[in-house]
Amino acid sequence: MSEKVRVRFAPSPTGGLHLGGVRTVLFNYLFARQQGGDFVLRIEDTDQTRYVEGAEQYIIECLNWCGIIPDEGPDFGGEYGPYRQSERKALYRQYAEQLVADGYAYYAFDTPEDLDKKRSELPNFQYGHAHRQEMRNSISLSEEEVKQLLAGGVPHVIRIKVPQNETVSFDDMIRQEVSFETSLVDDKVLLKADGMPTYHLAVVVDDYLMKITHAFRGEEWLPSAPVHILLWKYLGWEDSMPKWAHLPLILKPDGHGKLSKRDGARLGFPVYAMNWIDPQTNELTQGFREMGFLPEAFVNLLAMLGWNDGTDQELFSMEELIEKFSIDRVNKSGAKFDFEKAQWYNAEWIKKIEGQKLKEKVLEVFGANNIQIADERKLSVVIDLVKDRCTLLTDFISQAGYFFENPRVYDFSSVSPKWTAEKASFFVAYSEILNAITDHSPTNLEVAFKSLAEEKSLKVGDVMLPFRIMLVGGKFGPAVFEIASIIGKEESILRIRKGLDMLNKEV
Repeated sequence: MSEKVRVRFAPSPTGGLHLGGVRTVLFNYLFARQQGGDFVLRIEDTDQTRYVEGAEQYIIECLNWCGIIPDEGPDFGGEYGPYRQSERKALYRQYAEQLVADGYAYYAFDTPEDLDKKRSELPNFQYGHAHRQEMRNSISLSEEEVKQLLAGGVPHVIRIKVPQNETVSFDDMIRQEVSFETSLVDDKVLLKADGMPTYHLAVVVDDYLMKITHAFRGEEWLPSAPVHILLWKYLGWEDSMPKWAHLPLILKPDGHGKLSKRDGARLGFPVYAMNWIDPQTNELTQGFREMGFLPEAFVNLLAMLGWNDGTDQELFSMEELIEKFSIDRVNKSGAKFDFEKAQWYNAEWIKKIEGQKLKEKVLEVFGANNIQIADERKLSVVIDLVKDRCTLLTDFISQAGYFFENPRVYDFSSVSPKWTAEKASFFVAYSEILNAITDHSPTNLEVAFKSLAEEKSLKVGDVMLPFRIMLVGGKFGPAVFEIASIIGKEESILRIRKGLDMLNKEV
């Protein structure tokens, strides 16, 4: 490829980052890394009415968590800055005025009341070729009137003048040739009355000035494509226009419509990368990170929503994705989001990562749940022992927490109806054996346990389950003698005594 690949992710800082947005970032990033190019983060904050405090930093933190680090952007630097559109405001007017001078755009002096009145008269009103002459703009007004309005500082916007009865076509890297009839496209506002550009003007100017070579964005932006194509042409930059790829939507689990935050709340799963607290309402929207997803799993599952490498492989590291990603293998049709499959990815990645590497993340989960860890080496051993039982990182609380503290809840409901004095006597005797033996290996503990059961004419199964519940609080966990060996002699004896007290009171 002759020119250096440059891609960009250009989010608006208006709230939480939807998993569809993260997938857009990911595909941009994979393509850039594979081609030895640059990945640019650009903040599109031209709509100051929708700007939300903290959203920009939240977006950057999401990217950091996913391991997607921009080469350029706010806080990252770069030779094409500034990377916030609000800081580039002075750039845009000259291009809007150039379009007016060349006859490709016009001044519109309509007030919000004028527009509301027209919409009430015409429910399907579009500000375009059919109604331009009925509105208050530099096409319908005389040159003298326009000069007076401009000189008088009358608020106005600049709109693109979309031609009538033309076909605008472009090659999409996913959808091949895409065509639009201009008669169906309205005259979008390019520059607002406050001097800020709209997305349509800003995205074209910034992509040109930042030398963006490829633009990957969601399918929902397809209707805007003809306006953008025309702007590239009208500004004389057609030869520099990036190659386009409009990514398929991420659909609801039933396949009907785009997945929304509301769907996630209704069905009980997150749709944001990380927790988002709305600063105005204080409403918390849960994210994948806080639910207990590994970033490796989150990135992996997003990559597989609408893409595959043509094989049966499903688990990919970031390095493998960079190596194998191809825009040719991105589907045109939407990808249904399956939360069970998402959990499967996470469970597989938990199994795949060594306990030592998982330790830091499990420590975070334990810290958030007031589980104190005195011996971190022991934690690595425990993680490797129980990780096959964990789907989410939060599962380590129930599956591993009891190695470091007494169970918080005991479920003796299945053993208390069958509890007998003989079983109580067995555990008193086993406690004495534990206190006396020096080899606390799982094998030695098991041999002593089974020998005592035989001596007391008890079935091993009848005392094994009560022993497990005494140690962990319920009917779960790895091999019970592995547990007893790891928590140690003194702790095992204390838990047996506590369990005996509880069972003896119930009988």
